[in-house]
Amino acid sequence: MRRFLVIPRTLRGRLVLASLGSILAAVCIFAVAAVLLVRRDLRGSLDTALRQRAQAVAQLAVSAPAVLGEPGALEGPVSGRQIAVEVIDAHGRILARSLTLGAELLPLGGVAHAALASGTAGFAQVQLGSRPFRLYAAPIADAGGPAAGGAVLVASDTTDIANTVRHLWFVLALSGAGAALVAALAAAAMTRRGLRPLRRLAAGAREIERTGDSARRLPAPDHASADLARPAADEIAQLTGVLNRMLDSLQRSRDAERRFLADASHELRTPVTALLGNVEYVARHGADEEVLADLRRDAARLARLVDDLLALERERAMGAEFAPLRLDQLAAEAVGEHRDPRVHTELLEPTWVRGDPDALRRALDNLIENALAHGHGIVRVEVRRDAGSLALMTVRDDGPGPASADRERLFERFWRGRDASERPGSGLGLSIVAAIAARHGGTVEVDGAAFTVRLPAVSPDQANSHTPLKES
Repeated sequence: MRRFLVIPRTLRGRLVLASLGSILAAVCIFAVAAVLLVRRDLRGSLDTALRQRAQAVAQLAVSAPAVLGEPGALEGPVSGRQIAVEVIDAHGRILARSLTLGAELLPLGGVAHAALASGTAGFAQVQLGSRPFRLYAAPIADAGGPAAGGAVLVASDTTDIANTVRHLWFVLALSGAGAALVAALAAAAMTRRGLRPLRRLAAGAREIERTGDSARRLPAPDHASADLARPAADEIAQLTGVLNRMLDSLQRSRDAERRFLADASHELRTPVTALLGNVEYVARHGADEEVLADLRRDAARLARLVDDLLALERERAMGAEFAPLRLDQLAAEAVGEHRDPRVHTELLEPTWVRGDPDALRRALDNLIENALAHGHGIVRVEVRRDAGSLALMTVRDDGPGPASADRERLFERFWRGRDASERPGSGLGLSIVAAIAARHGGTVEVDGAAFTVRLPAVSPDQANSHTPLKES
């Protein structure tokens, strides 16, 4: 059966789980390191005691071998430990042994044979009955006497070491579990308090979703949360600010769409009403030249308004690739095809850009029509490249230009000046120009009676590279 790790879905649960896991990992690492160090120190202390006891017995076997056979000569604890001793000759026969061994014999294993055969001392783990022992075998110098060439075997019970290590494991496990529990509770309490601003943020968002009131805003973090964790509070405050600014932007967009629909309805109502009235007049009284002229004028105005609305929406949504083009040639064609003799070219420098030629031509035509409708005198078209990397397309007339109080609203949809009610136009021409410039990565500037479209320019080599430039 497969087992799956259950991961909490909430942020609080994951933070608590992460804290608990980190504490448990740290406790486990500490416990393993502590047990290994303690066991090594205890075993090192035992090995030192065994080695010292073996050296003392080996010296005694060489200097006073007769003493080995005396009762109690090999007894006595070393460093608080009871150590069992056996002395064997070169043939492995026992010459002396501790009384503490009773009827048991220390095993003549590999370390004992190594001490007899090659004079090499060594340690080994052995079992006497059901008890574990640590055994050390040391050779006896060949200086004459019955023990010459033999070995000393010393051993001590290691049950106390195993018990100590086992008790240490238990204490560390118990204390680690307690520390992990305390850490989990503390993490739960801290995350609950620390995530309170996020819960308030989520509650505010749910309330906005429930009511549909786009004027509501998310609540700012309270001072208690800020005092609890200043960096976290600052980040939550930043998030709240970003979301509230996003809501402001959405509200402005929604208001703009509402104004657009209202303005479009108002602008469409006038020609449609006039058109219906003239049609009704024709149905009752018949057609004459004046009524037909009114019908043509109303239909043309309605068609232009619909065309401008479609053009404006198209500029907002288009994603076509741009192609290289000569902006000066486009301007020359526009002026050459214009019917009004007041439109002239003033300066046309060879200037390359990448863009949509139909859209740029529409922007230029709209600027010319705006100058003819609201300006005075000759309308001059200029195309040049500035000292930097911008292409400038300028349309100016001999008039004073729009009033300074009106310049901020020039590019608003359906906005028309106070004296423009009797002049042709839908109030969308300059909005379309601004939308086309923005789609091409440019801007529109007004300086007196001069309207300048500023676009990113390219060199002739870049323009002739045939590399399509996608709209960003």
